[in-house]
Amino acid sequence: MRKLVSFIGISLDGYYKGPDGQFDFANVDQEFYDFSNRQDAHIDTLMFGRETYELMASHWPTATATENDPEVIEFMNGVDKIAVSTTLEKVEWNNTTLVRGDIASKVAELKEQEGKEIAMFGSVQLTASLLERGLVDELRVMVFPVVLGEGVSLFATLEERLPLELLRTTTFRSGNVLLVYRPV
Repeated sequence: MRKLVSFIGISLDGYYKGPDGQFDFANVDQEFYDFSNRQDAHIDTLMFGRETYELMASHWPTATATENDPEVIEFMNGVDKIAVSTTLEKVEWNNTTLVRGDIASKVAELKEQEGKEIAMFGSVQLTASLLERGLVDELRVMVFPVVLGEGVSLFATLEERLPLELLRTTTFRSGNVLLVYRPV
């Protein structure tokens, strides 16, 4: 059975977006890229909510991404992707399937198939929804060493308390800290 994992970056005070909706505080260096490449080796499917899909699809197939992110561009453009949306009519980023409707059934079906991990990068509303349905197997939160003071809280859309078990932590030289949890 495949695992569904969620990977989200936040500020120390728990925001995944700044006060104007920006995500400009990620602390990315070679050590982060090395971590990403190790993580990506265990993933064969990415899943995004609409907002994250549109952001990713506007970045990764570009010359700017090729120039600025050579470490991960091949993975991002080559891996199978699922865009979850009730409003998108079509998807154009290669290897992407649009899922509308009953996402819980689709995720359960995907988890039963052979393969590597299914990962959500960002997509906090989708992550919260699938956490509440018991479909997320692991929550990976990268805490960046910055305090924003205000912004959009990581789990603002979560409707009830969700107990978690800490599986491991990883501290990076840059000050980033990875927290890996499993829903209890």
